Amino acid sequence: MSESAVSEQAGSELSARAEKLDAEDELAPLRARFVLETPDGTPGGAAVYLDGNSLGALPVGVAERVDDVVRREWGALRIRSWEESGWWTAPERVGDRIAPLVGAAPGQIVVGDSTSVNVFKALVGAVRLARGGAGRGAAADRDQERDRNRDRDRDRDEILVDATTFPTDGYIAASAARLTGCTLRPVAPADVPAALGEGGDRTAAVLLNHVDYRTGRLHDLPALTAAVHAAGAVAVWDLCHSAGALPVGLDAHGVDLAVGCTYKFLNGGPGAPAFLYVRRELQERFDSPLPGWNSHVRPFGMRPEYEPAPGALRGRVGTPDILSMLALEAALDVWEGVRIEAVRAKSLALTDFFLRCVGTYLPAGRVESVTPAAHTERGSQVALRCPDAEEVMRRLIARGVVGDFRAPDVLRFGFTPLYLGFADVERAARVLAEVVAEADAAEPPPSHPA
Repeated sequence: MSESAVSEQAGSELSARAEKLDAEDELAPLRARFVLETPDGTPGGAAVYLDGNSLGALPVGVAERVDDVVRREWGALRIRSWEESGWWTAPERVGDRIAPLVGAAPGQIVVGDSTSVNVFKALVGAVRLARGGAGRGAAADRDQERDRNRDRDRDRDEILVDATTFPTDGYIAASAARLTGCTLRPVAPADVPAALGEGGDRTAAVLLNHVDYRTGRLHDLPALTAAVHAAGAVAVWDLCHSAGALPVGLDAHGVDLAVGCTYKFLNGGPGAPAFLYVRRELQERFDSPLPGWNSHVRPFGMRPEYEPAPGALRGRVGTPDILSMLALEAALDVWEGVRIEAVRAKSLALTDFFLRCVGTYLPAGRVESVTPAAHTERGSQVALRCPDAEEVMRRLIARGVVGDFRAPDVLRFGFTPLYLGFADVERAARVLAEVVAEADAAEPPPSHPA
C-alpha cells in the first residue's frame, strides 16, 4: 500500500512545509530535554507521541534526580532530609515554580494530593467563603457591600458545575453539595451567566474546566470568572488541560481558587501530585474541609485544637508525597527559559497544521473535528469524531502514532509543543489516513450514531 492516501504531490508539499516549519521553530531545541526513544519494532520510523494530554513524556534528568533522592537523601540522610534536603518546604517551593506557568505570583500555590482531593478542598472551601461573606472578585471597594450582605450570603445553597466536566469533578461536586447542604446544578459553561441570573443570590460556587477534556474546547476564563463574581459567587477552575499548554492568567483575571494536575503538559510523571491555587486575598479566610497536621500553624506542636497555617500552606493536609514531588520538581527544569506565550503560539500552529494534513490526506467526511477551529476556543488538542474510533486508535498505536480513544467515537490527540515537531504532525496524519484506508478496505465503517 502507498505511504499516503492522497497524491504524492500533496504529500510532498506538506512534508516540505513541515520541514520548513521545524527549521523555523524556536522551541525545537527543547526536544532534547526529553526521553523520546522509539519503541522496538515501531513500523515506519520513530514513534509520534500525541498523548501528552494524558501523560507527558519523561524529561531528561528526572531519573537521575529520583535515584539521588532514593539512594542519598532517603538511603543515607534518612529523616535528616526533611530539613537538610528541603523536603519539608517542597509543596510551596514546587508551587512557586508552577506559578508563572499559570499566571500567579509566588505564595499562592501549594502542591500535594491528587486533583480530586484538591477539587474537593477548593469547592467546599469556596462554599464556605461564599457563606461567610468572604472576598470574591478583585475590587477592594466591594468589601463594605459584602459585609452588608453577609447574612444573605449564608443562605447561598447552590453549586453550579460544568455539565461537560471530567466525571470525577462531577462526583466530587455532588459530594461537596451533600456536605454543605447545597443543591447541585450541572450547566454547560456557555450557559453559566444565564444560570447565575436565574439563581438570583443562591449560587455559592461555580466549578468549571478551562479546557474540555474530550473536545479540547477552551472556555472563556476571564468572562466566566467575571460573571461568577458579578453574581457574588466564588469561581473554581480546573486547569488540568491548560496548565503548561497555554497562558491562564489566574492573578490577572481575579480567579479565586484553581486546581490542576501535573502529569499532563507539566510532565511530572504518573500520579504526580496536583496543585491548589488560593488567591492571596482569600487565603486568611480559606477554610479547608481537610485540615491536617501539615496545614497546622504548629505542625509539630501536636495540639488537639486546629489552627491553620498562614497563606497557601493551609491547603496542605498530610505528609507530602516526596518521591513524586521531587520528580515533578526535576521535571519542571525543562521550562527554564521557556515563555508560555511561545508554547501557546506553537500549539496553535501544530494543531492548525494537523487539521490541514487531516483534511488533505483523509477522504471528506471520514472524520469530523469536534475541536473548535477558532484559536480563542481551542486548547492544545484535536478531537476527531470517527465512527470506528476505538479500532482506528488501536491500529494507530500499533503503527507508532500514540493518541487515545474516548467513548463512544472520539480520537483524541494531544499536542505538547516542548517535544513535538511539525514533521511528527504530518506523519501522524499520514498514518491516520493509511489506517483508515486499511479499515475501510477490510469492512465498511458503521454510520455515525444519531
